[in-house]
Amino acid sequence: MEHNITSLLGFKMGARDGEIGHVRDFYFEDTTWDIRYLIVETGNWFNEKKILIAPQALLKPDWKNKIFPVDLAIDQVKNSPDIETEKPISMQQEIELYGHYAWQRYGGSGFYAGASSGVFDQPMVIDERIQKQNEDKKNNDLHLRSTKLVTGYRIKATDGGIGHICDFLINDVSWKIESIIIDTHNLLGVKKVLMKVGHVIGIGWEDETVTVDISIEVIKTLMTVDA
Repeated sequence: MEHNITSLLGFKMGARDGEIGHVRDFYFEDTTWDIRYLIVETGNWFNEKKILIAPQALLKPDWKNKIFPVDLAIDQVKNSPDIETEKPISMQQEIELYGHYAWQRYGGSGFYAGASSGVFDQPMVIDERIQKQNEDKKNNDLHLRSTKLVTGYRIKATDGGIGHICDFLINDVSWKIESIIIDTHNLLGVKKVLMKVGHVIGIGWEDETVTVDISIEVIKTLMTVDA
């Protein structure tokens, strides 16, 4: 099933022995559009820190009650490495995080190793391409970006600008962003349309733009949404 990112904000994160906090944002990899982490804002007993939880820790979501159960204990989360969620995550920080939780490392093909719920049941594959990228990146920037940050980025079609990103659509099995929702500023009666991420050919972090490989006229013909 597919869900809008905005509809998942505020979901409770439930550990084995109590509530951790609420989902405030998501980190995705800008080369694959995979959701790599849920950013969770904890309660007062955590001093209101923000933590990162990988989707592989999730058990079967409780969609009705808006709860993401995780196969973690509260103490594990309390003692997790401190990571600045407003900045890209370095390789060293990921190593510390995965070591703390004993998670399997991310693989570029497939997704994560299976959780006990059976939601993630694909075998872990170490992607040599990802390993080489990590070795080559002296600044350790792994292309991880927050959905909150990218929301509002302007869309650059092949023949001009047309609106901005207002939401994302994710698959709740693969935890991959499959489409972006574009607010076209009510252009010719069309307000919001759904575009597959395969049309994205570049993201400009400095000028806050997303370049796509289709024209304004084609964007006008895309499926409209109420989100």
